[in-house]
Amino acid sequence: MATDHGLTKDAILSSVSGYRELGEAGASKAALEKSFERDKLNLRQLGVPIETLGDTADPEDLRSARYRIAIGEYSLPDDIEFTPAETALLHLAGSVWGEGSMTDAARSGLRKIRALGNEVDEPIIGFAPRISMREPSFAPIERAIDQCRSVNFAYLKPGERTPRVRRVEPLALVEYEARWHVFGFDRDAGAERTFLLSRIVGDVTITRQSYARDKRKDAGERALAGLRDVASRNIAHLEVNPGTEASLRLARRALPADQGLRAPFVDAHIFADELASYGPEVRVVEPADLRDKVIERLQGALRAHEEPS
Repeated sequence: MATDHGLTKDAILSSVSGYRELGEAGASKAALEKSFERDKLNLRQLGVPIETLGDTADPEDLRSARYRIAIGEYSLPDDIEFTPAETALLHLAGSVWGEGSMTDAARSGLRKIRALGNEVDEPIIGFAPRISMREPSFAPIERAIDQCRSVNFAYLKPGERTPRVRRVEPLALVEYEARWHVFGFDRDAGAERTFLLSRIVGDVTITRQSYARDKRKDAGERALAGLRDVASRNIAHLEVNPGTEASLRLARRALPADQGLRAPFVDAHIFADELASYGPEVRVVEPADLRDKVIERLQGALRAHEEPS
């Protein structure tokens, strides 16, 4: 970073701390070069832009190549500045996501922000929530979206005994009603569809088939709009015991009714699972189909506990 012209591999191996000590300890040049190539790859995967400059007469000849980190690519533009409070909020936003859930671009952005050197001592930084990905399909689908690649996965719909393979161009991952969905173009149906990650069975396969990056434009907004539209047409009238966990969780996304709450929902099977988990804290007044599904789950739990171990 300190030179515009870059450094040769030999200069790096002889001057950078770590390589120099290994060389003085008797490590062979082949071992040092192997370590150098591994470290170079790791840095690039972390988002550090390492440039390789070949001979000006023969750019393809890398025997005397020089390496540099372009300051302009690593740092933020000169016209962007953050106050300490803004920097604290950016750190907070970054800390919400586990490293395994962040894209390479997001990790690179965080490093640029930290490179500013601003003091981050705002009290809010101590209150970072965490978003954990319990769905194993999240990471490969996120990677496929980042690469604009199609995916194949087995999907099990309610009422079906065997999953069916779906071929999808994933365009966005969205969270709705505390559950993650993938929105994309279903290649077999020839239309955009939304799939619940918890219903994906087995591994997600990223294919070699790519799609145009502009298809991702506003995909998240379209997905959420579609989910909200479905929810607006499915309203449950619930009676909820006040001061309970059910009251706390359901009131955040429901509207008060003359007696109880009116809660929109997208998927009756998933919502029935949630309502049944509250036990006697909630009762479904209507629709009858949702009430029947909750009763069925409670009766199943009862039968499971009555059976001998």
